[in-house]
Amino acid sequence: MRTPPPGTPLPPLAGGAHGSDALRPLLGTVLDALHDGAAERGGPLPAGGPDRVAEHLRTAAEPVLPDTGTGPGEALRTLVHALALGAADPAHPHCAAHLHTPPLALAVAADLAASVLNQSMDSWDQAPAASALEALVTRALADEVYPAPGAPDAVLTTGGTESNQLALLLARERHGPTVQVVCGDHTHHSVHRAAWLLGLPRPVTVPTPTGTLDPAALDAVLTALRGPLLVTATAGTTDTGRIDPLSALADLCDTHGAALHVDASYGGPLLLSPTHRPLLDGIHRAHSVTLDLHKLGWQPVAAGVLAVPRTGDLAPLAHTADYLNADDDTEAGLPDLLGRSLRTTRRADVLKIAVTLKALGRTGIAALVDRVLDAAQLLADLVEDRPGLELYERPTLTTVLFRPTGAPDRTVAAARRTLLTEGTAVLGRARADDRLWFKATLLNPHATPGDLDTLLRLVEGSTRR
Repeated sequence: MRTPPPGTPLPPLAGGAHGSDALRPLLGTVLDALHDGAAERGGPLPAGGPDRVAEHLRTAAEPVLPDTGTGPGEALRTLVHALALGAADPAHPHCAAHLHTPPLALAVAADLAASVLNQSMDSWDQAPAASALEALVTRALADEVYPAPGAPDAVLTTGGTESNQLALLLARERHGPTVQVVCGDHTHHSVHRAAWLLGLPRPVTVPTPTGTLDPAALDAVLTALRGPLLVTATAGTTDTGRIDPLSALADLCDTHGAALHVDASYGGPLLLSPTHRPLLDGIHRAHSVTLDLHKLGWQPVAAGVLAVPRTGDLAPLAHTADYLNADDDTEAGLPDLLGRSLRTTRRADVLKIAVTLKALGRTGIAALVDRVLDAAQLLADLVEDRPGLELYERPTLTTVLFRPTGAPDRTVAAARRTLLTEGTAVLGRARADDRLWFKATLLNPHATPGDLDTLLRLVEGSTRR
């Protein structure tokens, strides 16, 4: 065994009885660097554009692999500060472009514990307690989607893209490789990509001029098709946040003998809100449902979920590797974890979710959901009160589309890039009614009415320039 040169201490480990002692001073360094970097940045995005950001980062990071290291304190201080200074900060109220949530502090703290423990969720002997916790949490989340008595189940994923891919995989294994995916124009791109990856026929796309799947249009398409069918509906589109008429679509699927998958990556947490849960009526009739708690669940990435109405629906994921889930170990009672994911090594992402659910409870999470949906309605009001701005529609979830009245698309695109380059606001872009719109996706429950008003003032200033 090669030993370090004399006088060179071994770097301490994070785990074990003494790991916390080694972490404390390092965490102080990290927290200071995060604070200083964010304070120096001052806004939701670093000013100057890609070239300036890359140059600042290069100065801090190089040499990436020096002959002699700088030591942990200097490396952490330099690189964490540089990354915080050059970060897009979803906790800033003017960072509202994407479904990019500001994570809750308690979830981040739990995620630190998951990193320290470094459980690998592919065999029980690598994650004894975490595997038991994951079983409890996934069943509880599945019960929210499928509340009728039964045995629903769920698996954790890296997000909506992986969940959608798993849903199509399960449909392929259940119905065969010719299963035809039917979706709307508004469907998330991951569905088309999953069909390609899985060797399925190219999805049949139903036009959605009103922004949601029209039951009559879907009925006509399903009537003309033959063979096994999988309809993919959306509960919260990326561009507008609209929700398909899930009950009507489920009726059609029953009529035509089609399976139904609902991509509720965005809107799924409405299930926990008594006020807004009716928007998801009919979701329990789906054969699979995608949720994504690093959106309206305020989790650090990754925190995706795929729920199914019966544990047996996950059987196609079963897989055996003798060193991880030998038959005699499974027969002796050791839980088989390989069938819980297509991945082998997985971190214990369940811990942050479990801590959040337990700390806030149903009412606490519902309050956050309701608050950001209310903020979207307020932003829509503020847009409608300004004659120089035009609102696309009243928001369904937390996405608000607006644009300068009468402006050409190039003005919207250029103004958005100006805000990004200045580092003053991060807004998305969406095309609707053949026009380009600013897209504000409000996920920050701490955003105030004044923050929203200032955001619109920044937009007005950039479009005038």
